[in-house]
Amino acid sequence: MKTMILNEAGSVDNLQFIDVAKPTIKNDEVLVKTVSLSINPVDYKVRSNDGALNWILGEERPAILGWDLSGTIVEVGEDVTDFKIGDAVFGMANFPGKGNAYAEFVAVPSIHLTLKPTNVSHQEAASATLAALTAWQALVKKGNVKKGDKVLIHGASGGVGHYATQIAKHFGAYVYGTSSAKNKEFVLQNGVDKHIDYTTEDFSEIVSDADFVLNTVSEGIVSKSIDVSKEGGIIITIPSSNISNEDIEKAKAKGVDLSFLLVASSGDDMLQIAQLMEKGILKSHVSKTFSFDEMGEAHLYLEKGRTVGKIVVNI
Repeated sequence: MKTMILNEAGSVDNLQFIDVAKPTIKNDEVLVKTVSLSINPVDYKVRSNDGALNWILGEERPAILGWDLSGTIVEVGEDVTDFKIGDAVFGMANFPGKGNAYAEFVAVPSIHLTLKPTNVSHQEAASATLAALTAWQALVKKGNVKKGDKVLIHGASGGVGHYATQIAKHFGAYVYGTSSAKNKEFVLQNGVDKHIDYTTEDFSEIVSDADFVLNTVSEGIVSKSIDVSKEGGIIITIPSSNISNEDIEKAKAKGVDLSFLLVASSGDDMLQIAQLMEKGILKSHVSKTFSFDEMGEAHLYLEKGRTVGKIVVNI
């Protein structure tokens, strides 16, 4: 099979195609023939940075990147009872850890997957993995967002942000969403109640007493996010685990729960996402697709930081 490896962190030129044998699955795994995979900022951060590469994938080389996939099961491990050969499935594999999704066939623990709804394409399903899981785990499992809550989503037009908006609205929240002016209509269509153009407006002058804030953008906006949060509010930040001591103390003094979230693979959470997608409540916006041979171009496109929704690579 064709796969893409990385021997050392660096530019996209370090991504190399090789032919290897198909993976041998363990008793608790299934072998998925990949149809589509999705890439996220973590992909290019791990590819380009030694520290991130070692943190997420360990020090063994070569490494294979990728965690988001949708495809068809072609082999089933002896202990797997929930899936059968021929099932269309999607999920985020082995995160944090060796996802190995940049390949034509991927061995995945069955507990990381769920069945793909028949009314959802492989491209849409692959998109709704790491990004949708991050939004779900932040808003629902950590934030317990509920009807009437005031929710602020920084980067509402991005991969995580556009899912977070839809999830927050599903649970009845009032949603503030930041983006540039050119993406205003997109975030409003996703359900944002009040759009904030971060290029011309200061969100701290518009939002107050927020129950929940999701920061998908930059650590530089954490301090002001604390300012607009109510006592007992929750702030989840995902761009970096490096929260400043000043922000930690500021949040503590105000009684705000501030924390970094690293998403984790979960078939149970994927099932919740699949059910929302099947009902048309949660939708993926695929802004651009690439072929497997164009993986380098896909990384460079995402690295610009202006992606609306998700980027998909078709195998």
